[in-house]
Amino acid sequence: MVKIVEKNSIKIGKEPVVILPLKEYKKLLKYELEKEYIDEIVKEGLKEKKEGKTEPLESFLKREYPKLYGNYTH
Repeated sequence: MVKIVEKNSIKIGKEPVVILPLKEYKKLLKYELEKEYIDEIVKEGLKEKKEGKTEPLESFLKREYPKLYGNYTH
């Protein structure tokens, strides 16, 4: 049985189903994939920090970009 629940939504059996234009679905999918990718980067970074594999930003800037670091510390 198919029942219209509200605009852009129908109910098939017990679960409502949302109807989206393909363009909107692609935007939603892209957003979710980007969010998942960012979540994985954050998890990896937190794991590396816990394992002592990271360094403070200040140390990194002093070593790699001393002129840049000097511009913002004076």
